[in-house]
Amino acid sequence: MSTYFPKEGDIVRKWFVVDASGQALGRLASRVARILMGKENPKYTPFIDTGDHVVVINAEKVKLTGMKADQKFYHRYTGYPGGLRSEVLKKRLVRRPQLVIEDAVSRMLPKNKLGKQMFTKLKVYEGDKHPHAAQKPEEKVFA
Repeated sequence: MSTYFPKEGDIVRKWFVVDASGQALGRLASRVARILMGKENPKYTPFIDTGDHVVVINAEKVKLTGMKADQKFYHRYTGYPGGLRSEVLKKRLVRRPQLVIEDAVSRMLPKNKLGKQMFTKLKVYEGDKHPHAAQKPEEKVFA
């Protein structure tokens, strides 16, 4: 008896819409990451991308618990001496709310080529409108 591995033609990718309004950022990100990885799929294989596409809407209405809005910082380095740039979560949520969700989800995916491929299936939008109606996405509700 041999182990079954899904072929590229066997993988059928679905589209899901997730409403971020009122959802805690970390819980939302972990559930979205599970869908992107394909862990909800019975054909899940760790080294094959079997995940589905996820469209997150209302990114600006995500809920932050505790004092994270004032205490959590995002750091990046420009590559030049003295080039460390920091931004507090509250300001980033006002400036580009989709980046907050994208960062949280990407840091929960594998840190390799496969994780980058999984991340391309995530689409995050600020309002409640998205241009993916042609894919007929299903509404995914997290309790």
